[in-house]
Amino acid sequence: MSYTALYRKFRPDTFADVKGQDAIVTTLKNQIRANRIGHAYLFTGTRGTGKTTVAKIFARTVNCENPTENGPCGVCKSCQAIAKGASMNVIEIDAASNNGVDNIREIVDEVSYSPAEGKYKVYIIDEVHMLSIGAFNALLKTLEEPPSYVIFILATTEVHKLPITILSRCQRYDFKRISIDTITDRMKELVAAEVVQVEDRALRYIAKAADGSMRDALSLLDQCIAFHLGKELTYDNVLDVLGAVDTEVFSRLLRFVLKRDVLGCISLLEEIVMQGRELVQFVTDFTWYLRNLMLVKSSDDLEDVIDMSTDNLARLKEEAELIETDRIIRYIRIFSELSGQIRYAAQKRILVEIALIKLCKPAMETSQEALLDRIRDVEDKLEKGVVVTEKSATSIEPQNAAQTAQAAPTGSRMPLPAELTAAGADALAAVPEDIRKIVAQWPGIINKAGNPMKFYLQSARLSLGGDNKLMVVLEDGIASDYFGTDERHAENKKLLERLLSDFVGKEVEVTIQSVKTKQEFAQNYVDLSQVIHMEIEEEDDLPEEQF
Repeated sequence: MSYTALYRKFRPDTFADVKGQDAIVTTLKNQIRANRIGHAYLFTGTRGTGKTTVAKIFARTVNCENPTENGPCGVCKSCQAIAKGASMNVIEIDAASNNGVDNIREIVDEVSYSPAEGKYKVYIIDEVHMLSIGAFNALLKTLEEPPSYVIFILATTEVHKLPITILSRCQRYDFKRISIDTITDRMKELVAAEVVQVEDRALRYIAKAADGSMRDALSLLDQCIAFHLGKELTYDNVLDVLGAVDTEVFSRLLRFVLKRDVLGCISLLEEIVMQGRELVQFVTDFTWYLRNLMLVKSSDDLEDVIDMSTDNLARLKEEAELIETDRIIRYIRIFSELSGQIRYAAQKRILVEIALIKLCKPAMETSQEALLDRIRDVEDKLEKGVVVTEKSATSIEPQNAAQTAQAAPTGSRMPLPAELTAAGADALAAVPEDIRKIVAQWPGIINKAGNPMKFYLQSARLSLGGDNKLMVVLEDGIASDYFGTDERHAENKKLLERLLSDFVGKEVEVTIQSVKTKQEFAQNYVDLSQVIHMEIEEEDDLPEEQF
């Protein structure tokens, strides 16, 4: 006899066996008991949450000769025929492969014939969102006013693709993702029935990996049991089969990142790759690890929210003391962006390596979270981007820079550390006095400009160009085009130069540059506003964050 997959072998036969959809099951049972059965139902939700299963149980129950509290009796002639797929009263249609007008017209023609035996003809149309517009239109009238003996059950994972005319004619039931605890408990019942030894920790990891889908969980369990057939299925075995990484590895990786040890991070990634781990799963799991770290950092009473062992939770609390919340948020953002890119990328490993380098090198970013760490690199950028007469011999101590950064209020413009001010004094002396004055008073100056110039300049960054000219760096697009080189837009640049000249009392030349991203600016230009104390005027319409 051929082997039957677990998700097929243990598919629920009654409402009592359906897990995680209690509200829907109760509603349908009450409708059957009160004989208030609708003519059209829409079951929607993510894959593997029980839509088709509940539809089949419902179809058997309404046709059962002796229905029970929990659904069909399973022994009557009707139940037996439906279970074998031999009943003419329950018709299952896969809309993915039968999505044309002709397919639906066949249904419309069949509807006119009452069932030869039993009470109802039930049409279960799976993946109904795949029907063509013509097919939907052909179904519309029949769906609205079917004969009393016909029930339509439409199932879909993408309800947003259905026409509103279809939605308005159906009773809608949203199947939610099944909880980790519910999936774990169900798998414990099944492995006991199959006489297979499995660690509880292994079952919980499978349940978590299934992402709310009972069918996916049973498929993963089937795969793991087959790989280690005849042996106890341990947590480590599951990690091997699914290509996942133990949380201890995440702890090591975090400590490398906190030490800014790029080589250590890359070496650990090499170790993960050589073990045959799946990088997509690694990115997902590390993001969840960081999420748990953030929650632990935020509160002490999260044992019920964070799904992990007591030992791992204790280690996570220890690591939470080593890292600031804003840094965790930056790490989560980087890996969340990576998870959206890596799934279909050809060079997954390279993308992960870039993300790890970003974690270790905040200078690669211009976000608010990275700004605290970037202050340490300002002096080096000054030396490379500004013509100096003498090279500064002093550097910033990382610890002092970090302390200064932490003292600054969130969302405010960051004052420069005292060490940097002293160390960079010679370099700053190379910046012309008039440009320093313009930078310090920039918000007030642009406030005197008329619109649209004022609007475009609010997002500008100031740097130093060749021959010690003021460089105004704008976001590529409308803002930079406004100060373009053609005759009409060149006049706008002259108006800006006149505004600045009037302010400092001498002629000022301006160089206009454009960048596509914040990162491009950070990598190629010195931000003078970060090294010159700016006297910012209070102005409500000044944007909090520049491009």
